[in-house]
Order: sequence, then C-alpha cells, then structure tokens
Amino acid sequence: MTSPGPTTDQHHASSIWPLVHAERAALAEDLAALDDAQWSHPSLCERWVVEDVVAHLTAAASIGPVRWFASVLGARFDFDLYNDRRLAEYRGATPAETLERFRRIVTSTTSAPVPTAACLGEIVVHAQDIRRPLGLARTPPLGAVTEVARFYARRNSTVASRTAIEGLRVEATDGPFATGAGPLVSGTTLALTMAMAGRSAYCDDLSGSGVSVLLARCSSG
Repeated sequence: MTSPGPTTDQHHASSIWPLVHAERAALAEDLAALDDAQWSHPSLCERWVVEDVVAHLTAAASIGPVRWFASVLGARFDFDLYNDRRLAEYRGATPAETLERFRRIVTSTTSAPVPTAACLGEIVVHAQDIRRPLGLARTPPLGAVTEVARFYARRNSTVASRTAIEGLRVEATDGPFATGAGPLVSGTTLALTMAMAGRSAYCDDLSGSGVSVLLARCSSG
C-alpha cells in the first residue's frame, strides 16, 4: 500500500513559504539601513512604532499553535494584551538587537494556527506599515501581493478584508486580481491589498466610485 501524497493545500503552502521568506529577507535589508529615529517612527499600525512592528513579526514567526493558544488564553482573549506581552518578549534592548532577532526568523515556518497565505499577508502588510511612513520605495513582487489579495478577498482572517470589499467591484490596474460586483475600486494590487487590510492611507492611491465606501470601512475598522 502506498502512502497518500501531499494534499493540494500542502502543495499550496509549500509554494507560499518561499514568498514569505523572501519578503522577510527584503524587509531585513531595509531595516539594516535605518537610524535610531527611524526605528522610533510611527508605523501605519495604531500605537506601534517601527520597532514594535518588527518585534511583532518576530513573535508571529516564533510561536506555534500550542503556545499561541496558551498565550491567548492567558490574556483572556484580549488580543491587545496578548500583543503587548509578545512585544515585550521579542523586542530587543536596542534596535540592533531587535533586528538580529528578526533575522533569526527569516526562514521560519512556525506560526499560529492560520493559513500560510495569512503569514504571507502579515509580512507583506506589516512591511508596508513600516516602509510607507519612512518613504521607503521597495514594493513586493506582484505575484506575492496577488496571492495575498486573493486570500483577503475570499475570507476574513487576521483582518476583516472580505468584509471591507463586500458589495464592491475591486480591480487591479497592474495585474490579474479582480473580484466582486458593485461600485468600482481600482488601483495597484498593493494598494488594494493594504486597503483591504484596513490601511486607510492607501485609499488615497485608489480610484472609482466605490473608494469612499472602502475608506469609510477602513476608518471605522
């Protein structure tokens, strides 16, 4: 009797992890050039400066399902408290130490019990949470961002992305991503992805009669 081969989902996950690792490596390269003031600069994440976002990414790639459940339970499902505790754990004494800790998880496949596409979304979105406020121009490859956009359009996961575009027609101007029906929202795949993730700043990069609806949803999220 032959053993069953990998499932379609497993094949899909195995194709996504290299994208996650590449985006982490690209972010580490950007971070290496920052000065102390930039590490303390506000990110697009509410309450978090750049160094906090990096520590969050390190924590996310260091905690597997069992520890994640235990930690969330210990925080009584208060995810702000959970994140504050993990930031305190994974942020270094200096930005250099925080960066070194992040570098150690670049090729990690450890994660909370979420789809691998959500892990890709985490690094794509949080990297831009850092880059945009600092004026860093690096853009992830279209294929990686399209993967995240399609995942976000299908379901709410770590962000209410599917809800954000409900009743709208969303079309990328630089790639194949398109979904939904209703008032149009168009723009680059990256801008659409970031808006679906609730980053209202990226709505400025979009056009169409549905942008005001999407912006209102981002602002209230």
